[in-house]
Amino acid sequence: MRYEKGHKDETRRRIVETAARRFRKDGIEATGIAGLMAEAGLTHGGFYAHFPSKEDLVRSAVDVALTGATAEHASAVAGVRAEGGDGLETIVRRYLSRTHRDHPETGCAIATLAAELARSSDETRAIFARDTGELIELIAGELPDPASADARTRAAMVLALMVGTLQLARAAPDAAASDSLLAAGRKAALALARQATG
Repeated sequence: MRYEKGHKDETRRRIVETAARRFRKDGIEATGIAGLMAEAGLTHGGFYAHFPSKEDLVRSAVDVALTGATAEHASAVAGVRAEGGDGLETIVRRYLSRTHRDHPETGCAIATLAAELARSSDETRAIFARDTGELIELIAGELPDPASADARTRAAMVLALMVGTLQLARAAPDAAASDSLLAAGRKAALALARQATG
């Protein structure tokens, strides 16, 4: 059977996007290729026409998830700043929101996959580090002193605080405790980001 031009690229994109959601929702190890391909509307046997291994798919899915999330944050920041708003507060409030907490499948891959990715190949971890660095740079650019020598370090600390808060909020035993953690995390992240340097 002959397919239209671009069919293979479109099919690969569908697999990657499905994997990005499933990995964030269920974890990498818990996601089987057969189930993932079925969810994408494809046969298990077709997987290897697009990827030499699951690890190759993991790299692509993590890249798509992280770059997509950073682009969404950047777009939200641009919109808020165009209206004279606070880009930093926008990032923190979006990240530590109930919506983000309740929908890991569309959220930050750092919070859902970092522990598993730490055991991945050097190549996969390099992609994860590069994409995480882009989010750190976005946060650094919204700090009160983005040109300071420690802006990137402080932005990394803010991201780490937000990731940890989100993980704890997702693991909390009830909604009230979870909401309290999110609120405390927002306050702490903004305080850390805005503290005076030097």
